[in-house]
Amino acid sequence: MNTFGIISYNIYCNFTNYGSALQSWALHQAVNKLGQKKYRSMLVDYCPNILKDKDPLNPFKNMWDKDEQSRKMCELTLPAIRENYKKFDRFYKEAFLRTQNHYTAENFETLPQSEGVDGFICGSDTIFCPDEFGFDDGYFANFPCMRRLPSVAYAASFGDANFDDTTYSILNQRLQNFRAIGLREDRMVPYVQSHTHVPVQQVWDPTLLLTAQEYTPIIAAPQIEEDYLLLYARRYNADMERYAEMLAKKHGWEIVEISLRATNAEKGHIMRYDAGVEEFLSLVKHAKYVVTNSFHGIIFSSQFKTPFTTFTREQCGNKIDELLFRMGLTECRLSSYTEREFPEIDFDMVHQRIAQGREQSFGFLEKELDLCL
Repeated sequence: MNTFGIISYNIYCNFTNYGSALQSWALHQAVNKLGQKKYRSMLVDYCPNILKDKDPLNPFKNMWDKDEQSRKMCELTLPAIRENYKKFDRFYKEAFLRTQNHYTAENFETLPQSEGVDGFICGSDTIFCPDEFGFDDGYFANFPCMRRLPSVAYAASFGDANFDDTTYSILNQRLQNFRAIGLREDRMVPYVQSHTHVPVQQVWDPTLLLTAQEYTPIIAAPQIEEDYLLLYARRYNADMERYAEMLAKKHGWEIVEISLRATNAEKGHIMRYDAGVEEFLSLVKHAKYVVTNSFHGIIFSSQFKTPFTTFTREQCGNKIDELLFRMGLTECRLSSYTEREFPEIDFDMVHQRIAQGREQSFGFLEKELDLCL
Protein backbone atom coordinates (compact mmCIF):
# COMPACT_ATOMS: atom_id res chain seq x y z
CA MET A 1 0.00 0.00 0.00
CA ASN A 2 1.43 3.37 -1.05
CA THR A 3 1.28 6.21 1.48
CA PHE A 4 0.67 9.77 0.25
CA GLY A 5 1.62 12.69 2.44
CA ILE A 6 -0.89 15.57 2.41
CA ILE A 7 0.83 18.96 2.33
CA SER A 8 -1.47 21.91 2.95
CA TYR A 9 -2.27 25.05 4.89
CA ASN A 10 -3.70 23.70 8.11
CA ILE A 11 -1.88 23.08 11.40
CA TYR A 12 0.04 26.36 11.41
CA CYS A 13 -2.78 28.76 10.59
CA ASN A 14 -2.18 31.71 12.90
CA PHE A 15 -5.65 31.45 14.38
CA THR A 16 -9.04 29.79 13.91
CA ASN A 17 -9.68 28.47 10.41
CA TYR A 18 -12.29 25.72 10.29
CA GLY A 19 -12.04 25.40 6.52
CA SER A 20 -8.31 24.66 6.52
CA ALA A 21 -8.75 21.90 9.11
CA LEU A 22 -11.78 20.37 7.47
CA GLN A 23 -10.47 20.40 3.91
CA SER A 24 -7.42 18.43 5.08
CA TRP A 25 -9.58 16.01 7.10
CA ALA A 26 -11.94 15.49 4.18
CA LEU A 27 -9.10 14.85 1.72
CA HIS A 28 -7.55 12.44 4.23
CA GLN A 29 -10.84 10.54 4.44
CA ALA A 30 -11.48 10.65 0.69
CA VAL A 31 -8.07 9.22 -0.25
CA ASN A 32 -8.43 6.40 2.26
CA LYS A 33 -11.96 5.66 1.06
CA LEU A 34 -10.87 5.66 -2.56
CA GLY A 35 -7.63 3.77 -2.08
CA GLN A 36 -8.88 0.71 -0.22
CA LYS A 37 -5.85 -1.59 -0.49
CA LYS A 38 -3.94 0.51 -3.03
CA TYR A 39 -3.05 3.62 -1.05
CA ARG A 40 -3.66 5.64 2.08
CA SER A 41 -3.01 9.21 3.19
CA MET A 42 -1.03 10.79 6.00
CA LEU A 43 -1.22 14.41 7.17
CA VAL A 44 2.25 15.92 7.07
CA ASP A 45 3.04 18.14 10.05
CA TYR A 46 4.59 20.82 7.85
CA CYS A 47 5.16 24.48 8.55
CA PRO A 48 6.09 26.69 5.56
CA ASN A 49 8.79 29.30 6.02
CA ILE A 50 6.33 32.17 5.89
CA LEU A 51 4.50 30.85 8.98
CA LYS A 52 7.45 29.63 11.05
CA ASP A 53 7.64 32.76 13.21
CA LYS A 54 3.87 32.96 13.82
CA ASP A 55 2.60 32.27 17.33
CA PRO A 56 -0.95 30.86 17.23
CA LEU A 57 -1.43 31.71 20.89
CA ASN A 58 -0.52 35.36 20.29
CA PRO A 59 -1.64 35.92 16.68
CA PHE A 60 -2.06 39.69 16.94
CA LYS A 61 1.74 40.03 17.14
CA ASN A 62 2.11 38.76 13.57
CA MET A 63 -1.18 39.71 11.97
CA TRP A 64 -1.18 40.38 8.25
CA ASP A 65 -4.17 42.66 8.82
CA LYS A 66 -2.81 46.13 9.55
CA ASP A 67 -6.21 47.55 10.49
CA GLU A 68 -5.84 48.74 14.08
CA GLN A 69 -9.42 47.87 15.03
CA SER A 70 -8.96 44.29 13.80
CA ARG A 71 -5.71 43.99 15.72
CA LYS A 72 -7.36 45.29 18.86
CA MET A 73 -10.24 42.83 18.52
CA CYS A 74 -7.76 39.99 18.03
CA GLU A 75 -5.95 40.92 21.21
CA LEU A 76 -9.19 41.18 23.19
CA THR A 77 -10.31 37.79 21.85
CA LEU A 78 -7.14 36.02 23.04
CA PRO A 79 -8.84 33.95 25.80
CA ALA A 80 -11.21 32.40 23.25
CA ILE A 81 -8.37 32.00 20.72
CA ARG A 82 -6.28 30.08 23.24
CA GLU A 83 -9.18 27.83 24.20
CA ASN A 84 -9.88 27.26 20.53
CA TYR A 85 -6.21 26.47 19.84
CA LYS A 86 -6.29 23.58 22.31
CA LYS A 87 -9.32 22.11 20.56
CA PHE A 88 -7.75 22.42 17.12
CA ASP A 89 -4.51 20.90 18.38
CA ARG A 90 -6.41 17.90 19.74
CA PHE A 91 -8.32 17.55 16.44
CA TYR A 92 -5.12 17.48 14.39
CA LYS A 93 -3.60 14.90 16.72
CA GLU A 94 -6.60 12.59 17.06
CA ALA A 95 -8.52 12.81 13.78
CA PHE A 96 -5.68 12.00 11.37
CA LEU A 97 -2.95 9.54 10.64
CA ARG A 98 -0.20 12.13 11.06
CA THR A 99 3.57 12.17 10.69
CA GLN A 100 5.45 11.45 13.88
CA ASN A 101 7.82 14.38 13.33
CA HIS A 102 7.44 18.08 12.60
CA TYR A 103 8.83 19.21 9.23
CA THR A 104 10.19 22.46 7.85
CA ALA A 105 12.49 23.33 4.96
CA GLU A 106 15.45 22.34 7.15
CA ASN A 107 14.52 18.66 7.61
CA PHE A 108 11.98 17.92 4.87
CA GLU A 109 14.38 15.62 2.97
CA THR A 110 14.26 13.14 5.85
CA LEU A 111 10.48 12.77 5.60
CA PRO A 112 10.07 9.92 3.07
CA GLN A 113 12.39 7.56 4.90
CA SER A 114 11.33 8.59 8.40
CA GLU A 115 7.58 8.35 7.74
CA GLY A 116 7.37 5.78 4.93
CA VAL A 117 5.85 8.23 2.47
CA ASP A 118 5.79 7.17 -1.20
CA GLY A 119 4.35 10.34 -2.77
CA PHE A 120 2.69 13.67 -2.03
CA ILE A 121 -0.65 15.41 -2.48
CA CYS A 122 -0.47 19.20 -2.34
CA GLY A 123 -3.80 20.80 -1.52
CA SER A 124 -6.33 22.15 -0.96
CA ASP A 125 -6.75 25.84 -0.03
CA THR A 126 -4.90 28.83 -1.51
CA ILE A 127 -1.48 27.16 -1.44
CA PHE A 128 -0.78 28.33 -5.01
CA CYS A 129 -1.30 32.00 -4.15
CA PRO A 130 2.12 33.74 -4.16
CA ASP A 131 0.56 36.81 -2.56
CA GLU A 132 -0.06 34.72 0.56
CA PHE A 133 2.75 32.15 0.69
CA GLY A 134 5.24 33.04 -2.01
CA PHE A 135 6.26 29.95 -3.99
CA ASP A 136 6.60 27.64 -1.01
CA ASP A 137 8.66 24.53 -1.81
CA GLY A 138 6.25 22.27 0.08
CA TYR A 139 3.14 23.65 -1.53
CA PHE A 140 4.63 23.45 -5.04
CA ALA A 141 6.31 20.04 -4.57
CA ASN A 142 9.70 21.65 -5.07
CA PHE A 143 11.76 19.93 -2.40
CA PRO A 144 14.17 17.41 -4.02
CA CYS A 145 12.38 14.43 -2.48
CA MET A 146 9.04 15.72 -3.79
CA ARG A 147 10.46 16.07 -7.30
CA ARG A 148 11.98 12.59 -7.01
CA LEU A 149 8.82 10.92 -5.72
CA PRO A 150 5.46 11.30 -7.47
CA SER A 151 3.55 14.45 -6.47
CA VAL A 152 0.10 15.68 -7.47
CA ALA A 153 -2.04 18.69 -6.56
CA TYR A 154 -5.68 18.36 -5.57
CA ALA A 155 -7.99 21.40 -5.31
CA ALA A 156 -5.05 23.78 -5.02
CA SER A 157 -6.19 27.37 -5.37
CA PHE A 158 -4.56 30.52 -6.71
CA GLY A 159 -7.08 32.63 -4.82
CA ASP A 160 -7.18 36.14 -6.24
CA ALA A 161 -3.43 36.20 -6.93
CA ASN A 162 -1.84 38.70 -9.29
CA PHE A 163 1.08 37.65 -11.52
CA ASP A 164 3.73 39.52 -13.47
CA ASP A 165 6.39 38.27 -15.89
CA THR A 166 8.73 37.25 -13.07
CA THR A 167 6.16 35.37 -11.02
CA TYR A 168 4.68 33.70 -14.11
CA SER A 169 8.17 32.42 -14.94
CA ILE A 170 8.58 30.93 -11.46
CA LEU A 171 5.09 29.44 -11.60
CA ASN A 172 5.82 27.76 -14.92
CA GLN A 173 8.87 26.06 -13.42
CA ARG A 174 7.02 24.92 -10.30
CA LEU A 175 4.13 23.42 -12.27
CA GLN A 176 6.53 20.91 -13.83
CA ASN A 177 6.88 19.20 -10.44
CA PHE A 178 3.44 17.59 -10.66
CA ARG A 179 2.16 14.49 -12.42
CA ALA A 180 -1.41 15.82 -12.37
CA ILE A 181 -3.03 19.04 -11.15
CA GLY A 182 -6.55 19.47 -9.80
CA LEU A 183 -7.47 23.14 -9.33
CA ARG A 184 -10.27 24.33 -7.08
CA GLU A 185 -11.36 27.21 -9.33
CA ASP A 186 -11.68 27.53 -13.09
CA ARG A 187 -9.82 30.81 -13.50
CA MET A 188 -6.30 29.40 -13.96
CA VAL A 189 -7.20 26.06 -15.55
CA PRO A 190 -6.58 27.18 -19.18
CA TYR A 191 -3.24 28.75 -18.26
CA VAL A 192 -2.01 25.68 -16.35
CA GLN A 193 -3.16 23.36 -19.14
CA SER A 194 -1.20 25.37 -21.68
CA HIS A 195 1.99 25.35 -19.57
CA THR A 196 2.13 21.69 -18.56
CA HIS A 197 1.89 18.29 -20.21
CA VAL A 198 -0.04 16.56 -17.43
CA PRO A 199 -3.77 16.14 -16.70
CA VAL A 200 -5.33 19.38 -15.36
CA GLN A 201 -8.94 19.72 -14.23
CA GLN A 202 -11.20 21.83 -12.03
CA VAL A 203 -12.33 19.81 -8.99
CA TRP A 204 -14.48 20.26 -5.89
CA ASP A 205 -12.99 21.41 -2.62
CA PRO A 206 -12.23 18.26 -0.54
CA THR A 207 -15.04 19.10 1.91
CA LEU A 208 -17.51 18.35 -0.91
CA LEU A 209 -16.00 14.93 -1.63
CA LEU A 210 -17.79 13.63 1.46
CA THR A 211 -21.53 13.48 2.02
CA ALA A 212 -23.13 15.25 4.99
CA GLN A 213 -23.62 11.83 6.63
CA GLU A 214 -19.88 11.15 6.49
CA TYR A 215 -19.23 14.08 8.85
CA THR A 216 -21.40 12.53 11.56
CA PRO A 217 -18.47 10.97 13.52
CA ILE A 218 -16.93 14.40 14.13
CA ILE A 219 -20.04 16.53 14.75
CA ALA A 220 -20.49 17.59 18.37
CA ALA A 221 -23.81 17.45 20.16
CA PRO A 222 -26.16 20.45 19.74
CA GLN A 223 -24.61 23.50 21.41
CA ILE A 224 -27.64 25.75 21.89
CA GLU A 225 -31.11 24.79 23.13
CA GLU A 226 -32.95 27.79 21.67
CA ASP A 227 -33.60 28.40 17.98
CA TYR A 228 -30.71 30.49 16.66
CA LEU A 229 -29.13 32.15 13.66
CA LEU A 230 -25.40 31.57 13.20
CA LEU A 231 -23.39 34.66 12.24
CA TYR A 232 -20.02 33.38 11.01
CA ALA A 233 -17.73 36.22 9.98
CA ARG A 234 -14.23 35.69 8.62
CA ARG A 235 -13.99 39.48 8.43
CA TYR A 236 -16.27 42.01 10.10
CA ASN A 237 -18.99 43.44 7.88
CA ALA A 238 -21.45 45.91 9.40
CA ASP A 239 -24.08 45.24 6.72
CA MET A 240 -23.81 41.50 7.32
CA GLU A 241 -24.28 41.96 11.06
CA ARG A 242 -27.24 44.25 10.51
CA TYR A 243 -28.83 41.74 8.13
CA ALA A 244 -28.39 38.91 10.64
CA GLU A 245 -29.97 41.00 13.38
CA MET A 246 -32.91 41.88 11.14
CA LEU A 247 -33.59 38.21 10.38
CA ALA A 248 -33.17 37.10 13.98
CA LYS A 249 -35.54 39.77 15.28
CA LYS A 250 -38.14 38.95 12.64
CA HIS A 251 -38.12 35.22 13.41
CA GLY A 252 -37.47 35.33 17.15
CA TRP A 253 -34.06 33.64 16.96
CA GLU A 254 -31.04 34.04 19.20
CA ILE A 255 -27.79 35.04 17.44
CA VAL A 256 -24.75 32.81 17.88
CA GLU A 257 -21.67 34.63 16.58
CA ILE A 258 -18.29 33.25 15.52
CA SER A 259 -16.11 36.26 14.78
CA LEU A 260 -12.97 37.99 15.92
CA ARG A 261 -14.58 39.95 18.71
CA ALA A 262 -14.29 39.53 22.44
CA THR A 263 -17.94 40.27 23.03
CA ASN A 264 -21.12 41.53 21.51
CA ALA A 265 -22.89 41.48 24.85
CA GLU A 266 -24.56 44.83 24.27
CA LYS A 267 -26.57 43.16 21.49
CA GLY A 268 -27.06 39.89 23.31
CA HIS A 269 -25.09 37.74 20.85
CA ILE A 270 -23.83 34.39 22.11
CA MET A 271 -20.12 34.51 21.26
CA ARG A 272 -18.53 31.19 20.20
CA TYR A 273 -15.09 31.99 18.82
CA ASP A 274 -13.91 29.30 21.22
CA ALA A 275 -15.70 26.61 19.19
CA GLY A 276 -13.59 23.71 17.99
CA VAL A 277 -13.99 21.98 14.63
CA GLU A 278 -16.63 19.55 15.89
CA GLU A 279 -18.58 22.33 17.61
CA PHE A 280 -18.45 24.50 14.49
CA LEU A 281 -20.03 21.72 12.43
CA SER A 282 -22.76 21.32 15.05
CA LEU A 283 -23.47 25.05 15.12
CA VAL A 284 -23.91 25.11 11.34
CA LYS A 285 -25.97 21.93 11.20
CA HIS A 286 -28.47 22.88 13.91
CA ALA A 287 -28.87 26.58 13.05
CA LYS A 288 -32.16 27.84 11.68
CA TYR A 289 -30.19 30.12 9.38
CA VAL A 290 -26.56 31.03 8.64
CA VAL A 291 -25.25 34.46 7.64
CA THR A 292 -21.61 34.31 6.59
CA ASN A 293 -18.81 35.60 4.37
CA SER A 294 -16.88 32.33 4.55
CA PHE A 295 -16.25 29.95 1.63
CA HIS A 296 -16.54 26.93 3.91
CA GLY A 297 -19.47 28.50 5.74
CA ILE A 298 -21.30 28.27 2.41
CA ILE A 299 -20.16 24.67 1.87
CA PHE A 300 -21.26 23.32 5.22
CA SER A 301 -24.54 25.22 5.19
CA SER A 302 -25.22 23.55 1.85
CA GLN A 303 -24.04 20.14 3.06
CA PHE A 304 -26.38 20.26 6.08
CA LYS A 305 -29.25 21.93 4.16
CA THR A 306 -29.20 24.95 6.45
CA PRO A 307 -30.66 28.08 4.77
CA PHE A 308 -28.03 30.79 4.39
CA THR A 309 -27.04 34.14 2.94
CA THR A 310 -23.46 35.03 2.10
CA PHE A 311 -21.86 38.46 1.87
CA THR A 312 -18.93 39.54 -0.26
CA ARG A 313 -15.48 39.61 1.30
CA GLU A 314 -12.26 41.28 0.23
CA GLN A 315 -9.81 38.98 -1.60
CA CYS A 316 -12.30 36.08 -1.64
CA GLY A 317 -14.69 37.15 -4.38
CA ASN A 318 -13.52 34.75 -7.09
CA LYS A 319 -13.75 31.55 -5.09
CA ILE A 320 -17.09 32.43 -3.47
CA ASP A 321 -18.71 33.54 -6.74
CA GLU A 322 -17.59 30.39 -8.55
CA LEU A 323 -18.75 28.12 -5.73
CA LEU A 324 -22.20 29.72 -5.68
CA PHE A 325 -22.47 29.49 -9.46
CA ARG A 326 -21.55 25.80 -9.52
CA MET A 327 -24.14 25.01 -6.85
CA GLY A 328 -26.84 27.17 -8.46
CA LEU A 329 -26.93 29.54 -5.49
CA THR A 330 -25.89 32.91 -6.91
CA GLU A 331 -29.08 34.46 -5.55
CA CYS A 332 -27.86 33.79 -2.00
CA ARG A 333 -25.12 36.43 -2.30
CA LEU A 334 -25.37 40.01 -1.04
CA SER A 335 -22.98 42.94 -1.26
CA SER A 336 -24.93 45.35 0.97
CA TYR A 337 -27.75 45.43 3.49
CA THR A 338 -31.31 44.74 2.45
CA GLU A 339 -34.46 43.79 4.30
CA ARG A 340 -35.36 41.35 1.56
CA GLU A 341 -35.49 37.66 2.47
CA PHE A 342 -34.42 35.09 -0.07
CA PRO A 343 -36.73 32.38 -1.41
CA GLU A 344 -36.38 28.91 0.05
CA ILE A 345 -33.30 27.08 -1.27
CA ASP A 346 -33.93 23.95 -3.30
CA PHE A 347 -31.38 21.82 -1.47
CA ASP A 348 -32.31 18.70 -3.43
CA MET A 349 -31.14 20.50 -6.57
CA VAL A 350 -28.01 21.72 -4.79
CA HIS A 351 -27.13 18.23 -3.62
CA GLN A 352 -27.65 16.86 -7.12
CA ARG A 353 -25.09 19.37 -8.40
CA ILE A 354 -22.71 18.54 -5.57
CA ALA A 355 -23.08 14.81 -6.30
CA GLN A 356 -22.28 15.32 -9.99
CA GLY A 357 -19.18 17.35 -9.14
CA ARG A 358 -18.21 14.83 -6.47
CA GLU A 359 -18.27 11.96 -8.95
CA GLN A 360 -16.13 13.88 -11.45
CA SER A 361 -13.70 15.02 -8.74
CA PHE A 362 -13.35 11.54 -7.26
CA GLY A 363 -12.64 10.25 -10.74
CA PHE A 364 -9.86 12.79 -11.23
CA LEU A 365 -8.38 12.17 -7.77
CA GLU A 366 -8.25 8.43 -8.47
CA LYS A 367 -6.61 9.12 -11.85
CA GLU A 368 -4.00 11.33 -10.14
CA LEU A 369 -3.10 8.74 -7.54
CA ASP A 370 -3.05 5.85 -10.03
CA LEU A 371 -0.53 7.85 -12.09
CA CYS A 372 1.76 7.68 -9.06
CA LEU A 373 1.65 3.93 -8.54
